[in-house]
Amino acid sequence: MGSEVLSLRVDGELLERMRQHAAKRGMSVQDYVVRTLIREDFDERFQSSVDETKKLGVRWPAT
Repeated sequence: MGSEVLSLRVDGELLERMRQHAAKRGMSVQDYVVRTLIREDFDERFQSSVDETKKLGVRWPAT
């Protein structure tokens, strides 16, 4: 998978908070932002799967 460039303009206060969060995890701001976006995408896809499963009437865990 190749990579692309995405440029963002963010508020200085927000950038500082991102730097702090990234530093706590020993990450760069870039890595922190990418991992946050990946996590958000996963959460969204997972919730969509749960919603579709509910539409089918499947109960989990099966009882």
